[in-house]
Amino acid sequence: MTDLTLILASASPARTKLLDNAGIAHRVLMSDVDEDAVTARYGLTDPHDTALLLARAKAEAVASLPEADGALVLGCDSVFEFDGEAHGKPWEPEIARERIRRMSGNVGVLHTGHWLVDCRDTDEDGSGATLGAVSSAEVHFAKLLDDEIEAYIATGEPLAVAGSFTIDSLGGAFIEKVVGDPHAVVGLSVSTLRHLLASAGVGVTSLWK
Repeated sequence: MTDLTLILASASPARTKLLDNAGIAHRVLMSDVDEDAVTARYGLTDPHDTALLLARAKAEAVASLPEADGALVLGCDSVFEFDGEAHGKPWEPEIARERIRRMSGNVGVLHTGHWLVDCRDTDEDGSGATLGAVSSAEVHFAKLLDDEIEAYIATGEPLAVAGSFTIDSLGGAFIEKVVGDPHAVVGLSVSTLRHLLASAGVGVTSLWK
């Protein structure tokens, strides 16, 4: 077992499962970041930059908590770019329906921002690092039938995920190809995490269970 602690500043079950499958020990500590307020404050419209900004906001919010002392904190956020627009979580069936109809048979880009904060004591092994990166991937969608769209929306799955789709659950049936890191589409790129950890002087294997 490792003495290092990685905190995932996200309640996403998909991100937790991805880390578990990669053998990376971690615990979850949610942030209370208001995503709309953060983006409004900075006035960002670029999906790539928005994903990184929100990931940083989440990581830094959790890093400021007493529970994060001595840990490495990872914040993640995903934004889907389609036709030059940024698409977060639709929340409403009507919004999801309109988006999925447009996405059907087309291609978009899923941007996942990652931000790592090293909260370890710098007098010991801590690096004091606070840094981030974005992993992006092209998503090619199949041509969907109207009844497939309605059935998918009825499950509720596309309402609370960036871009109104998943690749690791029901929505995977409607994705024909991914160009880039498929983990980025799930919401956390393990290879990107490895590079961020290395910048903080931590090898990813030291976090293996």
